[in-house]
Amino acid sequence: MAGATYEHDLIAGNIGYCIRDQIRGHGCTVSTSDMRIHTPRTGLYTYPDAAVICGEPRFLDQKRTTLLNPTVIVEVLSPGTEAYDRGRRFEHYQSIESLREYLLVASDRISVFLYRRQPENEWLLITATTMESSIELESAGCRLLLRDLYENVSLAADSPGGTRIDQLTSQQPQGQLPRCQRPHKVEPAVAQVRVDVLRIG
Repeated sequence: MAGATYEHDLIAGNIGYCIRDQIRGHGCTVSTSDMRIHTPRTGLYTYPDAAVICGEPRFLDQKRTTLLNPTVIVEVLSPGTEAYDRGRRFEHYQSIESLREYLLVASDRISVFLYRRQPENEWLLITATTMESSIELESAGCRLLLRDLYENVSLAADSPGGTRIDQLTSQQPQGQLPRCQRPHKVEPAVAQVRVDVLRIG
C-alpha cells in the first residue's frame, strides 16, 4: 500500500517473513505488495500486502505482472481502509475461485481476522486478539503467532496492548522453536480465538 505507516510496513514484512519461512519447500510461494492481483468476474485490480500461491502461478498475460490464482490474500488494516478491506474488497476477492483464505491484520491494535472458505458459499471467520494467540493458514500449512506478526511494532498507549508490544516480542518463551519456525498440523489455541460462520450469497 503506497503511503503506508511505519507500523503497517513492519507488520507486512513480518507476515511475509513468517509465511515464507514455513512454506519453503512445500509447493507454495509468497508474493509482496508489488504483485498485482486481478479478479476476473468483477474486474478489480489490486495490490494486497501479501499473497500465497500454492501450485503453479497463473498470470493475466506473458508479462507475468498480474496474478490470477492466489491461495491466500493478506491485507494489513489501517483505520482508513479497514471498512473497505473487510467489506467491498472482500466481496471482490470472494469471486476468485482459487482463494481459500483471506487474512486481515490490524495495524492500530492487536487484532487478526482470518476468513476461510467453506462449502456452500460460506466463510469461516476466526479472530485472535492476544499476543499469545495464533492463526493457522490451513491452505498453506503454516501457523502464525501474533507475537511474531507484531514484532517491534509499537501501538498507541490507549489501544489494546498499547506500547507493551515491543516489550512482549523481545522475550522468546523458553521451550519454543525459533521465530516463525512452527511444526505443521498443530492444534490451534482454541481458548484464544473466536470462530464464526458467515453465510454469504
